[in-house]
Amino acid sequence: MTMAMRRVGVLGYEGVEALDLVGPMEAFAKVQTGGQRRYDVLMLGLRPGEFRSESGLVFKPHLRLEDAQGMDTLVIPGGAGLREPGVNAQVVRWLLAHGQTVRRVVSVCTGIYALAASGLLDGRRATTHWQFARDVAARFPKVRLEPDALFIKDGSFYTSAGITAGLDLALALVEEDHGPRAALTVARDLVMYLKRPGGQAQYSEPLRFQEESGGRFGDLTSWMLINLAKDLSVEALARRACLSPRHFARQFRAAFGRTPAAYVEQLRLEEARRRLVEGDGGIEQVALAVGFQSADVFRRAFERRFGVAPGDYRRGFGARAELARGTPPVTRQGNRRALHRAP
Repeated sequence: MTMAMRRVGVLGYEGVEALDLVGPMEAFAKVQTGGQRRYDVLMLGLRPGEFRSESGLVFKPHLRLEDAQGMDTLVIPGGAGLREPGVNAQVVRWLLAHGQTVRRVVSVCTGIYALAASGLLDGRRATTHWQFARDVAARFPKVRLEPDALFIKDGSFYTSAGITAGLDLALALVEEDHGPRAALTVARDLVMYLKRPGGQAQYSEPLRFQEESGGRFGDLTSWMLINLAKDLSVEALARRACLSPRHFARQFRAAFGRTPAAYVEQLRLEEARRRLVEGDGGIEQVALAVGFQSADVFRRAFERRFGVAPGDYRRGFGARAELARGTPPVTRQGNRRALHRAP
């Protein structure tokens, strides 16, 4: 029996962010059953002819947006061009006329500037690229913006953070339609390091720390990330940095705003959180793999940092489909927001 294909339209326009456009298209195009594609993926232009992305790539759309018929899902990529009044108004007109007839309307990154301008997000939860969150919140105060999320679903409307988060959201949509196995197959095909849950922060704490340090400890922090199970005491790190323990601790704190011990614990907890979501072993295995002395020490540190036990975190964030639907899981303490808000 032949399965019906879902038609996905991805909007293109002069000044689009190329990765916002191409990333979701590639993800949907790779979904197959028995060698047959499960999505009919079309690039939709606002006018006939070619258009250029922000980076200068030239695209030729399959058809114009106004001629699109039978769309199951519409994806609106971000880009500077969408913030041009004429382009924005054209997209908004189409959304007002057809937005309620499409099963899913998706904005990637700053694609929210058109979706929010249509009023269809009024009273709804949404997210966008962290750099534009303040401006979006000021322009569209009726939107319940959650700037730290990777992606959010509210009703038939989906919004995502910047650029690569569009791939995270596309995988969540594939999982919603065809199950986790199909989404995982696409993730492997795209060589994506991790299928991040929608409630995760837009960028990791290790990246944030490295960005803040910017100095002589950059190589050391990279080494620490791949050697979490080794001895990361002040003495060991100081030897690696060719400094005395006291001088190392003082300089490290000046660079990162925290002690080496606090930094090491944070790195270990971040890696443990990733492993819990991926399902890499039991709680004790995860604890030992990232350098904690025991499962009990790990549990206490994890709950102190994230406000939820490791097992509860795994059960909550492991259910990616629930997060993609925008339903925060219930924690052991009954706090429905704790997991969704975990930094």
